[in-house]
Amino acid sequence: MTYVVTENCIKCKFTDCVDVCPVDCFHEGPNFLVIDPEECIDCTLCVPECPAEAIFAEDDVPEAQRQFIALNAELSRTWPVIVERTEPLADADEWNNKPGKLKYLQR
Repeated sequence: MTYVVTENCIKCKFTDCVDVCPVDCFHEGPNFLVIDPEECIDCTLCVPECPAEAIFAEDDVPEAQRQFIALNAELSRTWPVIVERTEPLADADEWNNKPGKLKYLQR
């Protein structure tokens, strides 16, 4: 099993999760993070660190967010690895917990 970053990360991109990852499985896009399912060791350390509560175990991803399992796998193949915490997007607090953000995902 792997962990999956879901929709609430879009347009927020808090990177608190990156600091605790022991295997550097996070990849960074313009306004979203993903987890490489091949690198994730299921340690759970990232889950409580995510201020947006956007990270779920693959088996626990809400039904409406299941497409993010494949999206994490796809984008982790092309986006660069991120290994250090950076500042969230400037308007992250405004976007946190807003529904329907998939259309804003920048590849």
